[in-house]
Order: sequence, then C-alpha cells, then structure tokens
Amino acid sequence: MFYKPDEGHGLKNNPFNAIVTPRPIGWISTRDKKSIDNIAPYSFFNAVAYVPPQVMFASTGDKFDREGTKDSVANIKETKEFCVNIVSYEMRHQMNATSKSLPADIDEFEHAELKKIDCNLIECPRVLGAPAALECKLVEIIQLPGAANFAVFGEVIGIHMHDDYIIEGKFDVSKFNPLTRLGYRDYSVVREIFSISRPDD
Repeated sequence: MFYKPDEGHGLKNNPFNAIVTPRPIGWISTRDKKSIDNIAPYSFFNAVAYVPPQVMFASTGDKFDREGTKDSVANIKETKEFCVNIVSYEMRHQMNATSKSLPADIDEFEHAELKKIDCNLIECPRVLGAPAALECKLVEIIQLPGAANFAVFGEVIGIHMHDDYIIEGKFDVSKFNPLTRLGYRDYSVVREIFSISRPDD
C-alpha cells in the first residue's frame, strides 16, 4: 500500500512508529531552577556525531501546565543541560512509570521509585544503576513543523558506564540488554549481536 500522511492511512493504528524501528530510548533527566527533578522516556532519540559527541531527542505534544511543550524541554530551556540515561530491560517498568503525565512539581524519580545520584559536571540527577548515562550541555533546540514538536541537541561532556558491562575493553550491551521501542505499545530488547566488517576495514 501507499499513503500520504496528510490524507490518512486507513488502518486501525498509525503505522509510522512501527516502520521506523527499533528505536533506542533516551531516558532524559533534568532539574528545574526550583530544584525539582524530572525524568521521562523519549523514543525519538539517537547519537548524531562523534567529535564532539552529540545526541538528540525529539519531544512531541504538550501538557496542561507547560506552555506548548513538556517538562523536559521546558527545564532544558531554563538550565541548558540534561542527562540521557540508558534503559536496560531490567528497568523497563520504572521507565514506563516515568512516562505518566504528572504535574511539573512532581519528582518522577520518586513516583517511579527510582534511586538517583547527582551528575558530575551538570546540576542534574541521573539514574543510579543505569548501564550508562550521558551528561549533556544544550547545543540547540529546534522547533519542528507541527504543534509542540521540538528537537533538542546536546553535546555530551561526561559519560558514565557501569563497570560490570565493560568486558575486555568494550562496553558490552549484551550484558544488560538495552530496551528499544517499536510501534504502537510494543518494545523489544537487544539479545542477539553479530558483527559485519566494512569493505574498507
């Protein structure tokens, strides 16, 4: 089949998210100027550059107590910093709990019963026990077409890796099984890994 998004697909559910899969999940933690901590998962997330290392996530939609956006973007606009926590399969239920739309003055770490620890270089918490975390300084926020669509780019200035997952000089994702987002309400987990050498290697 072929369809134009602005004309509709005619299916029971929107297939777009199921086509662009799997997607890594950026579990974005921030702290506002009143020292209220926030954490929320974003499946429009990825690394975008090596030198300097940079990442991006996109926020879509808004909430009742923010002006045209969500807590994460609002906090980053204020503080110019955020942390990306990597989600393991083991933390899937806590990650899902932090997707709940809560008032801006509620700490999602407490709501999801997540243990947190302060970052080293930015005034922001990270998830204690997460496989890895990326401390980021804001590069740019771009407003995208559509209501409340924002792409947030950050430079990674500090990287935490759990020592248990560093095996023979490599960060071994098979030891913690990263959670990935598929379409609809579906997720997957990385358990099978294989290597392919590039032609120029």
